[in-house]
Amino acid sequence: MQPPSTASEHSARHAGQEPVSELVQRASQQLTELVRGELRLAQAEMKEKGKRYGKGGGLFGGAGVVGFLMLQALVATAIAALAVPLPVWAAALIVTAVLGVIAAVLALTGKKQVSQAAPPMPEQTIENVKADVAQIKGSAHR
Repeated sequence: MQPPSTASEHSARHAGQEPVSELVQRASQQLTELVRGELRLAQAEMKEKGKRYGKGGGLFGGAGVVGFLMLQALVATAIAALAVPLPVWAAALIVTAVLGVIAAVLALTGKKQVSQAAPPMPEQTIENVKADVAQIKGSAHR
């Protein structure tokens, strides 16, 4: 036995339509399923991307190590080349001094860049927000 229905539900069923409450309920369920499915897809996609980022980071790390070894070999080559006309100790001292100068220039340039970045606050954004707040307060008092 069916529960009593209203006249609008009865006419809706006869016209091939469902009541609005059932349509809303079904739409809500479908939306929930759609969102869950999209979240599962996003999770799987992020997991795959994470694996690729991990592999890429490992490969970059390996390239850095090999590049560092290459630079060491280049330094040894420079010492060996200078050792032809000079004693080995003098060649090594010259290459060490050149590397020291390069390191000092890089350190001073880096220090200058860091000091220009201080303080680590978005000063322009803070000023813009203060101006916006002042304008909103001014508009509210009108």
